[in-house]
Amino acid sequence: MALTKVLIAVKTYPTISSKYDELVCTAGFREDGTWIRIYPIAFRKRDDDQQYKKYDWIELDLVKNESDFRPESYRPHSHESEIKILGHINTASNWYLRKQQALKKVYTNMSQLIGEAHDKKVCTSLAVFKPSKFIDFTIEAVDRDWDKNKLAALERERIQGNLFKQPENPFEVVRKLPYKFRYVFEDDNGKVSKMMIEDWEIGQLFWNTLASSEGDESKAISAVKLKYYEKFTKENDLHLFLGTSQLHHYPSKNPFMIIGAFYPKLQVQTSMF
Repeated sequence: MALTKVLIAVKTYPTISSKYDELVCTAGFREDGTWIRIYPIAFRKRDDDQQYKKYDWIELDLVKNESDFRPESYRPHSHESEIKILGHINTASNWYLRKQQALKKVYTNMSQLIGEAHDKKVCTSLAVFKPSKFIDFTIEAVDRDWDKNKLAALERERIQGNLFKQPENPFEVVRKLPYKFRYVFEDDNGKVSKMMIEDWEIGQLFWNTLASSEGDESKAISAVKLKYYEKFTKENDLHLFLGTSQLHHYPSKNPFMIIGAFYPKLQVQTSMF
């Protein structure tokens, strides 16, 4: 058994799969600062003591995901592989310890990063990116319900008792976000990118605000934009965690999406002279 230590930095908003039910893509850093992706993992089916948070150090038995060509992609040895939570890195000293782990390699040029992704000898699929300038934050309404065919397939699996052998305890999949949120930004060469945000945090912010505002979606949208655009891009030293999807890694001109945000406070340089 090959146990691997990972500092969790990314949890994407859950998607549904007719094979695995509901899935979360988890990614983070090994002890040497290199990226690793853990997929598939049915996060919300785990026992409470195995439901890790961002910036928890965890340890689990991982093997290379041979069905995924991306070099950072690993999977639990089995669905029953135990996850051990070793500890948590807090935000003390303006994220000092988090920065030591997360900012060892930071990209500033999208053409360089996309070139590495498309180079089959390199095949970079996870990266930390620091835009030179944030231009806009867009909100787009999308379908409010999951694909009916996938939901029907899940129900058939439940009836047959095949999903994790828990037919007596049907699992309610997470609500689908009715909006897509995107950043528009420039890199260090003036190249403009518009990129979708798939971070779990942005979804939770939307749903939590919706609940506290008695279902007012305009307030939920405003809360998301206030935090992610008005605050993060002006008050924080915002870096983006980027990742590719396996399906679009090679065919897409820009295969990356935003899978997380890294946002310590801006530190103002002061001088005595």
